[in-house]
Amino acid sequence: MKRFGPSELLECYARGVFPMADARDDDRIFLIDPEKRGVVPLDAFHIPRRLARTVRGDPFDIRMDTAFRQVVLECAAPKPGRTDTWINGVIEDLYGQLFDMGHAHSVECWKDGELVGGLYGVSLGGAFFGESMFSRRTNASKVALVHLVARLLADGFQLLDAQFMTEHLSTFGALEIPRAEYHRRLARALEGQAEFQRAAVGPGAAALQVISQAS
Repeated sequence: MKRFGPSELLECYARGVFPMADARDDDRIFLIDPEKRGVVPLDAFHIPRRLARTVRGDPFDIRMDTAFRQVVLECAAPKPGRTDTWINGVIEDLYGQLFDMGHAHSVECWKDGELVGGLYGVSLGGAFFGESMFSRRTNASKVALVHLVARLLADGFQLLDAQFMTEHLSTFGALEIPRAEYHRRLARALEGQAEFQRAAVGPGAAALQVISQAS
């Protein structure tokens, strides 16, 4: 059997599929290609007014790619209403290897030297595939998402894949599109040559300005 490693995982993303596991302690993984796909339009990203005030106030120190593996572990940790996770050890290791290859990234919210929120995902061509997020302080994951979008816009990315549509993502203007439309958007994005820069675009006001200029 052919080894399934990070290169094979990137090939899956290029085909529009992504991995999941049934549980943290189940080493099996399976590939998902949903009939409906959630995407966040980068040129129509909506920031609720109250969240914009929070971002502008810079409640967190925003860092990128300084604690990638810790972010993945936090995303996999149990939380109220969810005792298990789709991130098993195999997936954790694969994304760690993608990070070492420069294809996986984290956006992190720090407070008083503590990691209190963030997200991670995969970059390929002009596409970014959001994987998971966590928050241990109010709005931390939301602030991380705003800074992610600003970073992607500044770097010339064309597609932010959110995998599944949620009520939470809908507040940011996320859309649910058919599989065929997603694959068309993905093909166009993969032709791009965007490169994720491992630094925040600036303080919250700068991030908001980058996003507003794209709308």
